[in-house]
Amino acid sequence: MKYFILLALALLMQGCSHRAGYDGIQSSKRYECFQLPPAQQDACLERASKPYEDYERERREVLTE
Repeated sequence: MKYFILLALALLMQGCSHRAGYDGIQSSKRYECFQLPPAQQDACLERASKPYEDYERERREVLTE
């Protein structure tokens, strides 16, 4: 039982760290968008605003191909 709880916690922590990493990268990308000329900022922000769930779904599709 103790082994199962530790395994479950490890899996949960791994998932959280992936999301935190993704969120950090997206935040950095959005910051970089504001360094661009105003005419390019909207398109850049749109590319840098993909929800984590969409990213994860696309990543899994690529891995299964």
